[in-house]
Amino acid sequence: MMDENWGRLRQRLLKTVGQNNYTTWIEPLEFTHVDNGVAIFNVPTNFMGNYVSQNFSDLILHEFNISGEAVQRLAFKVVANDVAKPAKAARTTADVIDHGFDAVDEMAPRGRFAAAASVTKKDAGDTLQTAPLDPRFTFDSFVVGKPNELAHAAARRVAEGGPVTFNPLVLYGGVGLGKTHLMHAIAWELTERNPELNVLYLSAEQFMYRFVQALRERKMMDFKHLFRSVDVLMVDDVQFIAGKDSTQEEFFHTFNALVDQNKQIIISADRAPGEIKDLEDRVRSRLQCGLVVDLHPTDYELRLGILQSKVAQQMQTYPELRIADGVLEFLAHRISTNVRVLEGALTRLFAFASLVGREIDMELTQDCLADVLRASERKITVEEIQRKVSEYYNIRMSDIIGPKRLRSYARPRQVAMYLCKQLTSRSLPEIGRRFGGRDHTTVMHGVRRIEELKTIDGQIAEDVEMLRRALEA
Repeated sequence: MMDENWGRLRQRLLKTVGQNNYTTWIEPLEFTHVDNGVAIFNVPTNFMGNYVSQNFSDLILHEFNISGEAVQRLAFKVVANDVAKPAKAARTTADVIDHGFDAVDEMAPRGRFAAAASVTKKDAGDTLQTAPLDPRFTFDSFVVGKPNELAHAAARRVAEGGPVTFNPLVLYGGVGLGKTHLMHAIAWELTERNPELNVLYLSAEQFMYRFVQALRERKMMDFKHLFRSVDVLMVDDVQFIAGKDSTQEEFFHTFNALVDQNKQIIISADRAPGEIKDLEDRVRSRLQCGLVVDLHPTDYELRLGILQSKVAQQMQTYPELRIADGVLEFLAHRISTNVRVLEGALTRLFAFASLVGREIDMELTQDCLADVLRASERKITVEEIQRKVSEYYNIRMSDIIGPKRLRSYARPRQVAMYLCKQLTSRSLPEIGRRFGGRDHTTVMHGVRRIEELKTIDGQIAEDVEMLRRALEA
């Protein structure tokens, strides 16, 4: 009977998540049995089990419950290399948890949010819960530098909780640049200043699932009332609603209702609203009507500041360890991908040094972090620089390489030559050959000209810095 229910349940999931998500994540799940309220599935890989747990568990649990099955949690077991066993149906929940994943509770915090607390005000009949907040993500622990100072200042202003001056506040940037940290910091600050404030923080994906759940249970009026009665709405990773027409429509109406009530809205995304593909024009326009702030890729100074801050925290755990001069500078220079990789490298370094009882010097650092350092050695090519510069100045790549001497082409060409000299190991003659067979003296002149202009022309200095950050990101 349960197998038949799972078959019907899968068809409903297909309609909800779409064909691509269904084929990739739902269809490979092999339902086995329910044990003490835990639905147990076989999965081919750890990654699939983790992904389904994090992204589809709420929806699967909801479908189980409306079909009459008393399921409170999901659990997954990797069986890719197992030989089928007749006793499979008799395995216990404990067996599955020991060999696979912990059962995932429907509303339990996951991953780095496991120790976080809910901050939303709860009324007696209120079922709307905020996503958990990480207690480490506060303004006190946020390291400010030139790439993120505007975003930090804007977040601080909103967190003061005064009159709404810009609505919405949109924070955007790449992975590991501090968007989520600032979102959590705002929520903590707002509720500390005013515990009665109704602050709702959740991901765009959670908004979508709550919306789908309300549709299925015919509780759209409750959904609208709950979401439109908050004082502050914070939605993380809003790019995930792109292409989902019904969710975007409800988000648009919720957005308008809150703005009309002069309630604060704070949004984060991985790119600017105008660059999010498949986002409806009316939603994009609404997001762009407030303050849109970019968190730029970290520079050397900011990475060094972050490392120094994290070292102070690590010293509380490992007070006996010492770190040699030059190690932090080395890491800040070599690991430029994102802050999470940087923090993870430092955590590993301190743990390793503690286990072997050694000072953290350059030799230990290079031994311990060999794989991280290798992965960070991304080679920037001349062609990549030429392409990035042509896109930045909105000209064709053939014009950068070609013979035209118009200033609109010559200046970007000199910028590209300068960046090739700074960011690659190519010699001047080699760079010249890549720019249409030009002589090395032409390259030398272009490099010197940009060096001069950087000191007297603020726009050129900004262009070069923005391009350098984009190439090193």
